[in-house]
Amino acid sequence: MTDTRRRVKLYALNADRQWDDRGTGHVSSNYLERLKGVALQVRAESDGSLLLESKIQNDTAYQKQQETLIVWSEGDNYDLALSFQEKAGCDEIWAKICQVQGKDPSVEITQEIVEEEDERFDETQEASAFSIELPPCEVERLEEINELIASCVPFPIKREKLALALETENYIKKLISLFHSCEETSNIKALHKLYEIFKNIFLLNKNPLFEMMLSEDALFDVIGVFEYDPSQVQPKRHRDYLKSVSRFKEVIPFGNTELINKIHQTYRVQYIQDVVLPTPSVFEENMLSTLSSFIFFNKVEIVSLIQEDENFLRVLFAQITEESTEDERRRDLVLFLKEFCTFSQTLQPQNRENFFKALSTLGVLQTLEVTLAMDDIVIKTASVDILTYVVEHGPSMVREYSLQQENTCEEDQYIVNVIIEQMICDPDPDLGMAVQLSSILRLLLDPDNMLTASVVNKSEKTDFLNYFYKHCMHNLVAPVLANTSEETPTRETSQNAQLLSLILELLSFCVEHHVYHIRNFIIQRDLLRRILVLMKSRHTFLVLSALRFMRKIIGLKDEFYNRHIINGNLFAPIIEAFKANNGRYNLMDSAIIELFEFIRTEEIKSLAWHIVEKYGKFFDKIDYVRTFKGLRTQYEQHQERLKDRGTIESPHILRNNRFRRDPRQLDEDEEMWFNNDEDDIDDMESNLNDSLSYKLDNEFDQFNKKISERKSTLGLTYSELDNVKKYNDLENVKTLPINRGTSPRRTSLNVSHQTSQSSPHLEVQTTRKGLVDYDEDSDEEENEDEGNLSNTTKRPRLSS
Repeated sequence: MTDTRRRVKLYALNADRQWDDRGTGHVSSNYLERLKGVALQVRAESDGSLLLESKIQNDTAYQKQQETLIVWSEGDNYDLALSFQEKAGCDEIWAKICQVQGKDPSVEITQEIVEEEDERFDETQEASAFSIELPPCEVERLEEINELIASCVPFPIKREKLALALETENYIKKLISLFHSCEETSNIKALHKLYEIFKNIFLLNKNPLFEMMLSEDALFDVIGVFEYDPSQVQPKRHRDYLKSVSRFKEVIPFGNTELINKIHQTYRVQYIQDVVLPTPSVFEENMLSTLSSFIFFNKVEIVSLIQEDENFLRVLFAQITEESTEDERRRDLVLFLKEFCTFSQTLQPQNRENFFKALSTLGVLQTLEVTLAMDDIVIKTASVDILTYVVEHGPSMVREYSLQQENTCEEDQYIVNVIIEQMICDPDPDLGMAVQLSSILRLLLDPDNMLTASVVNKSEKTDFLNYFYKHCMHNLVAPVLANTSEETPTRETSQNAQLLSLILELLSFCVEHHVYHIRNFIIQRDLLRRILVLMKSRHTFLVLSALRFMRKIIGLKDEFYNRHIINGNLFAPIIEAFKANNGRYNLMDSAIIELFEFIRTEEIKSLAWHIVEKYGKFFDKIDYVRTFKGLRTQYEQHQERLKDRGTIESPHILRNNRFRRDPRQLDEDEEMWFNNDEDDIDDMESNLNDSLSYKLDNEFDQFNKKISERKSTLGLTYSELDNVKKYNDLENVKTLPINRGTSPRRTSLNVSHQTSQSSPHLEVQTTRKGLVDYDEDSDEEENEDEGNLSNTTKRPRLSS
């Protein structure tokens, strides 16, 4: 047989009754020896792989819809569809199917659908012999007509025969004529019967009947029938709405008649499905699958036709951003773009991704920057919806655009900052738009969807987070800082509290997913202290949001955060809130106890010891939970272990670098430098001064002793010895700086010790180099060092 290839899309109906795109390719009908018959084959146009191979069975029911669609079932609950690009290709394949099955190509369906096994038994033969004889279309026979149609709905074979009879006898037009007569005479009882009749005709789920009822001359009459719902006291006014209220606006002329007709048809069918038809029962949900498929394929075709017209889309974006465009027209243009993006949701994932890439190329993000900042609430809301679609399907595309803006425009014009500004300035008391924008920010900041995009840009995560924390984060936290400048929140309106709660949720998300960037930001700006001011808010939900943020940080068990909390005494606001709650059994009480219980069960020692030492007397009085007694027990056990260790070890050991230690043992100096805060630096300097002075005295005693011995050996006089000392420049002994690579801070110590006029004057400089050196610290300390210190020498510590 001749291999007639036609371009098609292959669809399969999934478990949710939605059509999945299985790919685009070319279909052919060939005789296959191994299948012993003619089969439909679809090969992918991209790589020639076989997408479908289906033998044309004599007993399979194939259905032709909308001139370019062939639908059939293979096995139970496995429906397939071929959507042809050209009508000629569909006609040719349909003729081949009909030829194999011995059917006339003019039919819309090739076989009668077979009953299910459990329904078939004796009724199958009865149904096969069953012939439909429709009663005369008269008012007196409406009850009989309704009973006949309702009795055929449950059985596929009867549905087929009834649909054929209704089509053959042109019965739809007769019923519509009868409807006109009943409406003119206000025969409400008859109108209610006609409502039931047309409802059951829709449930027959037959494409030929849909085409008759949804045609131009019958559509409004069918909608009129559905206005007379027996369950409603007054008739609905669907026709008035469609004719007067609902109007078709062509904001930019399409110039494509086929596209315009397809839009009209889709809108009407969608209105009938969503509004006119009664809500289907559980047993009727799948009875309108043909109508749903009709709408689905129409939307796919509409999006494809518009997308192919690049000139139309260029004009659309240009007119939206032009300053000369009138507000009303701009509103219509943005609403059209929103509807266009909504229709794109019917596309399959790959096609949807290509769709949004095309929009990005045409400048959708630049357009949204303009429309989001407009005062018109309709334009702004529609723009947020469009941006939601774009970010959901292409967050990497938005991030890439944001990074490109870094060198091309001002910071306040960055699209991320525009999103943050609109979220903060949402005028809606319920913050509907702010919630939507916070979801968009979360998608952009989510590192999980950055990983998939890293195939294209491997540094996307690092680059975007650096960009965000450098240019945008300060804008996000600005409302928090503005509201916590005093000991209590300054603005306590409900709307402001909701906004702060939204921001705290975003910050909690960042704490969980951006470990390094957010930690530096919080510690450097003392942000946690400011957030905990909100613990004094009169809005309980905001207090709980601040507490959740603290809980998220403690949950990381990060010692950097723990030290920051301890040194800043940041448990104080939580303790005060716990005291103010006064033991009431509520969410606040449970949340605070859970925080301390987590510290106990996870044995976060630094926090646990701090809590017991600082607030132990207060917590010892609380006995309705065992959390605080458990913390006390852990603390006392720790103290016992310290005492036991102290009895075994020497009371004081002056460590010398010449002794080698276990390489696994942490250097105590390093631990001291790492743990101590700047508040303890004075005590530490004093101790170190004493230690250095003591060691230097010993060293110079030994040095003088050796000189005396050498003098006695060589027979030198004291005056000769002084000359030797001067020659060797012993009056100014300098030690090299000590480099402690693990010290977290740098400081300078001056140790001056002069025993006598002839004793050498020493200046010892120690430089402690931290894990992270901040520019401002370095400059400040280096300037101090230059004025006060000179280079000195000290024997370096032996490292293990």
